[in-house]
Amino acid sequence: MSEQTLEVLSTEQVTQALAELQGWEYDEEEQAITRWLAFHDFAQAFAFMTRVALEAERRQHHPEWFNLYNRVEISFTTHDAGGVTARDIEFARWVEEVAASAGA
Repeated sequence: MSEQTLEVLSTEQVTQALAELQGWEYDEEEQAITRWLAFHDFAQAFAFMTRVALEAERRQHHPEWFNLYNRVEISFTTHDAGGVTARDIEFARWVEEVAASAGA
């Protein structure tokens, strides 16, 4: 992991990065980016979460999330750095692609 990926991004940097993504919000107080996703049913939501979980293990970077039937709330922050970093933005981009292909 490079030093650059653990550098906390400024509010402006996070806002600019999220402008390129769909539906992500920045919570400055929590120092996290979050998105709600809706799927057709629980099975689709759980399949999405499984894909993300496997990728999180590969990246050694795990989201905080909540699931209620067909909805998934997913949040990223880099706890070691104390805020949103490039790692979080990169993973959010990956989630965008997977969510779209999973029917969200």
